[in-house]
Amino acid sequence: MRFSLRQMEVFRAVMLTGSIKGASQLLFTSQPALSRIVAHTELTLGLTLFNRVKGKLIPSVEAEALFREVDQCYQQALRVDDFARGLISGPSGVLNLACSPALSRGMVAMAITRFAQQYPNIQVNFHLTLLNHMAQDLLSNKVDLAISVLPVEHANLRATPFMEGRMVCVVPQGHVLAQHERVSIADLARYPLIAHHPSIPFGQLVSAAFHNAGISLQASIYIHQTDMACSLVRAGAGVAMVDQFTAEGMAWPDIQVLPLAEDIPLYPSIVRSAFDTGKSHAEKFAEILLRRD
Repeated sequence: MRFSLRQMEVFRAVMLTGSIKGASQLLFTSQPALSRIVAHTELTLGLTLFNRVKGKLIPSVEAEALFREVDQCYQQALRVDDFARGLISGPSGVLNLACSPALSRGMVAMAITRFAQQYPNIQVNFHLTLLNHMAQDLLSNKVDLAISVLPVEHANLRATPFMEGRMVCVVPQGHVLAQHERVSIADLARYPLIAHHPSIPFGQLVSAAFHNAGISLQASIYIHQTDMACSLVRAGAGVAMVDQFTAEGMAWPDIQVLPLAEDIPLYPSIVRSAFDTGKSHAEKFAEILLRRD
């Protein structure tokens, strides 16, 4: 190489400071050593880089043109250096994460906290999404990974259940059903019922449970988000069947959570696109979420 990296560094320092003395202070190198490097550079390149005028170094036209190239190379070298330092301090980048509202306040919030502590240089973009929108978010690459409270069935998605939960009953504190150890669907049907709308997956799950129990579902209020059901129960609007994660995820005052007599299981899942290239940090987050320590 006719123009070594060290020669580039010295040449750039002289161009920036305008003198051998200034370059020596910038590079913490003796003036004679830098003078020899500058002279050798001019000799090997066959160019006059500086004109000596009254003890000053005046850059030639060729030096001005060369400096623009050298400075671009130097800036790129700085980016490589920053990248190398980043490897020492750990992975960096962005994780785009979506989650069902039901899971956001408990296990997923704790997993995000552990992830941020373990990977401080990875920024997490976290938002809630309903099950009906989850496939679109993943397949459009809006998110790298989604955590679903119910299975998401789609030919181009991979859903991996990672735990099991249950539907439960929530009633106002002091309600007559609060005296029961377990509440049946028939018990719920005797009181004003707050239910998920049948157009959404949770609503279809509740409707199927009532149908299997041979009970007609007559809701007084339909909701689209489970936390609204809990708020309405707390306000005394009725009773509701909800997922245990929402009931456990917030310290709901004035409501009581009771097991259902009918077993209605839930299988929260980690959902990924089938076209996932593995270039995101989704796998790191999935490992932390699956950890049970």
